[in-house]
Amino acid sequence: MRYAYPAIFTPEEDGGFSVNFPDLEGCYTCGDDMPDALMMAEDVLALVLYGYEADGKVIPEPSLISDLDLSAGEFANYIPCDTMEYRKRFNNKAVKKTLTIPEWLNEAAQENNVNFSLVLQEALKEKLKIS
Repeated sequence: MRYAYPAIFTPEEDGGFSVNFPDLEGCYTCGDDMPDALMMAEDVLALVLYGYEADGKVIPEPSLISDLDLSAGEFANYIPCDTMEYRKRFNNKAVKKTLTIPEWLNEAAQENNVNFSLVLQEALKEKLKIS
C-alpha cells in the first residue's frame, strides 16, 4: 500500500504550482508554493489510489520520469504515498463486530475491567503488522 508516482509540476504566474499525475486519471491538484504543492500532491495521490483500491481497479505501473513529455518550465518529481496511513486518518469510522469467546474468559476480562474493543484493535494491528 506504499506507492511512488511521477508528478509534473507546472509553475503558475502567481508563484504557485499545478500538479498532474499523468499515469492516473483525474489525479491533479495545485499549491500556493512548492511546500504546499508537494503536500497537496501527496494527499491527492493517496486519495486517488485509495479509491482505486476500494473499487478494485487495476493500479497502473508508474512511468519513469525520463519517459515524461515536459513542456518548457515544467519539471517532474516522484511523490510517495501510503494508502494505509491515509485510511487511518480519513476512514476511521467505527464498525460494530459480533464475536464469541468462552464465558470464563469473558468473566475474567470483565472482573479486570478489560476494554474489549481496545484489545481487539491492538490484537488485529499486531496480527496484521500495522502500527
